[in-house]
Amino acid sequence: MFIGRERELNALDNIYQSNKFEFAVIYGRRRVGKTALINQFISDKKAIYFMGLESNTKQNLENFSKSIMEFANGIETESSFLSFQAALEYVFQLAEKERIILAIDEYPYVARASKSLASTLQLLIDKYKDTSKLMLILCGSSMSYMEDHVLAYKAPLYGRRTAQIKLLPFDFEETCAYFKNLSDEDKALIYGIAGGTPQYLLQMSDKLSIEDNIKNTYLNPMSFLYEEPVNLLNQEVREPAIYTAIITAIATGSSRMSEISSKVGENTNVCTNYIKNLINLGIVQKETPYGEKSSRKSIYYIEDNMFRFWYRFVPDNNSIIARGAADLVYKRIEPQLSDYMGKVFEEICKQYLWKQLISGNCPVEFKSLGRWWGNAPREKSQAEIDIMGEQDKNTAIFAECKWTNEKVDIGVLETLIKRSELFNYKTKHYYLFSKSGFTKGCIDRANEMGNVSLVEYKEMTEGKEIVLYEGVNR
Repeated sequence: MFIGRERELNALDNIYQSNKFEFAVIYGRRRVGKTALINQFISDKKAIYFMGLESNTKQNLENFSKSIMEFANGIETESSFLSFQAALEYVFQLAEKERIILAIDEYPYVARASKSLASTLQLLIDKYKDTSKLMLILCGSSMSYMEDHVLAYKAPLYGRRTAQIKLLPFDFEETCAYFKNLSDEDKALIYGIAGGTPQYLLQMSDKLSIEDNIKNTYLNPMSFLYEEPVNLLNQEVREPAIYTAIITAIATGSSRMSEISSKVGENTNVCTNYIKNLINLGIVQKETPYGEKSSRKSIYYIEDNMFRFWYRFVPDNNSIIARGAADLVYKRIEPQLSDYMGKVFEEICKQYLWKQLISGNCPVEFKSLGRWWGNAPREKSQAEIDIMGEQDKNTAIFAECKWTNEKVDIGVLETLIKRSELFNYKTKHYYLFSKSGFTKGCIDRANEMGNVSLVEYKEMTEGKEIVLYEGVNR
């Protein structure tokens, strides 16, 4: 079953319809669904698909030759081209007569083994781009290789591509499409523990409870997800032990560079380089208070929910999990789930606000969203705002997100208003997001103010129009 990726499929189809030479680059993290996207796109088209192997030039050339010959002759053959240049030139010439797609998956494996492949492609693209109807797709999971050796200014193929797609994990709304049978709350929990990476979502079942899903995956030594973070780091980086220590430190509460380096036992310069690589992999995110550029205030958090859940709960309980005591470990995890979901719910609310903006339903046309923290001089304490976004120097949005079983009371709204007074915007709009709804006092105050939006979580998942409390207009 193929779900989502409409925008990416439309982009690929648009360049396919041009009927002239096109060169698309598709890249993204492992397990994010690049191969599935390509297979879906080429399923009803004339295409040569070749998956590169982490092997030598000879084996990759033999496999590439088989893919070409099977397409051209309709049968498998043992004959092989003498070189990648000969094989590729043959494909370019075939495509002079008709529209053909050539998709080379895991291109970095092939290019690392055959150092001249990029230059060969450059030569042939320049030679045939005006006469061939080939649609070339290069796909890769090594983010650094694709960015440095395919997309970068100094790369041989720079300037030849006509499109590029950086495939990202699904957002919350797309993730929900996988789990029709789950309750609204459980959909958020699944997103919180597995993230939006398709391969991880496939490990979950909407026929099981959240408890059973966690037990069957993270707490099961024989499951795919049990060792996935370690396996992925082993594939992507050198010295995975230090990366593991850094991710563990962040996942368990160390957010500032000084705290991370102290926990890991390495100096900040060393940690900075490792964290930069984790950011490039989409595992860690750097955050500064909204509207500020000071790196001194920067903090780090785990961007990928699967990594965040795994490193928060699995390593500390590894010995018990290995002994098959999943029930015992889950009893330890369950009381912490609500607190864990706080950050996840903030991200869900951000995604919701972006969708409201794009659909024209947001009262503030913000340019970006982020979290803010800093000093509150009057209270002589630290203050935080879950989400804020600026339209211009006069207008901004402020939001608070509560993933609790209690209804949000008027005190939460008053605190948000007080914290917004740290900023000098003339026009302010407030959002309160709540898992469980709002008290009458909070609703009455929102009505009275006229610039407050109260959004209950179930309205977000059901796709209902946002509930705006603006005076008598409800």
